[in-house]
Amino acid sequence: MARKVTPAPIAVHITALEMTAPPKQSLPVPVNVHTAILNAPDIPLAFYRFLYRQVGSRWHWVDRLRMDDATLTATLHDKRNSVTVLYVNGAPAGFFELLQIDADVVELTHFGLFEHALGLGIGKWFLLQTLYAAWTLGPKRVSVTTNNLDHPRALQLYQMFGFSPVGTEDAQLVPLSDAELLELAKRDCLPPT
Repeated sequence: MARKVTPAPIAVHITALEMTAPPKQSLPVPVNVHTAILNAPDIPLAFYRFLYRQVGSRWHWVDRLRMDDATLTATLHDKRNSVTVLYVNGAPAGFFELLQIDADVVELTHFGLFEHALGLGIGKWFLLQTLYAAWTLGPKRVSVTTNNLDHPRALQLYQMFGFSPVGTEDAQLVPLSDAELLELAKRDCLPPT
């Protein structure tokens, strides 16, 4: 009988950042790449989980994968939450998610690119589009968190666009176990036709 193995927790150093004014930068649309950015107000759970895994698997994103359908549906379809998808050359290539905490604060809860979109010169441009979208909601500040498991240049990139660190904390992240990965594969598998 195989015994259930729980992965060892990973130490995480989290940095909270805020910006109090819209970015002043302007970047052209990347050349030789066809892009589209589309809001997905009623995003299906399977599509969201696909986006989340494609972007977050290498950065140890696990929280939304551990949510049951009802909890994830309530989270995604909360009127304060929005998911926007980046398409490159006709295929999904990344996404961002914004949460309007209150009238004064918008949180950038998720942001990232698929692996196939890395190296195309669209990362900074896409982050700038994300920030423009956040500021159109009329906040006094936009917040984001990053951590040492994120892209090695994430903190630097956020600061380049006007975010300032406002706090840090240490936490533990428990990676997905083999059993959880198997359950996710079964849950996300489409039924036979």
